[in-house]
Amino acid sequence: MELTDKTYKPSIAQVGQPVLHQKAKVVEDILAEDCQQLIKQMMSTVEQAGGVGIAAPQVFQSLRVFIMCSKPNARYPNAPYMEPTAIINPEIMHMSTAVEKDWEGCLSVPSMRGLVPRHKTIKVRYLDQQANEHEVEFTDFVARIFQHELDHLDGLTFIDRLESTQDLVSESYWYQRYAAKG
Repeated sequence: MELTDKTYKPSIAQVGQPVLHQKAKVVEDILAEDCQQLIKQMMSTVEQAGGVGIAAPQVFQSLRVFIMCSKPNARYPNAPYMEPTAIINPEIMHMSTAVEKDWEGCLSVPSMRGLVPRHKTIKVRYLDQQANEHEVEFTDFVARIFQHELDHLDGLTFIDRLESTQDLVSESYWYQRYAAKG
């Protein structure tokens, strides 16, 4: 595997930057040192940014890798706790017919929240940091994180999933209007 930018910068790509609109490449050698280093740096970046997930394109690497790390924090006070997990070359095998609209934010779309429809339950397949294959079913908020991060690998942000521009609000308004309700 060869990283697209050898000079890794811990900054996060912002909406409009071309890397966020590209379909990411499959990771060929998960155990390669540069891939392992990318995963480590992504885990650090998402922790510092207070996110619940981050995808490689958000750190300027067009590769099919993302981190899921749900836990309660200032941005998502009701998030369930899960161990930080590297998700590599993911695919959705099955999606429930049940879809739910809920609020999402994104480290690449600062200061905004959107009401995004997502499947409530998904069955997925992916490789972990040690190149082991997993088939897992995710529900609710964790399923939402997976779908959100997978969109980044396909060149989409949550803005592309909005049904209406009226479903997009500033984060400060969201906190005042919706976060206070829990």
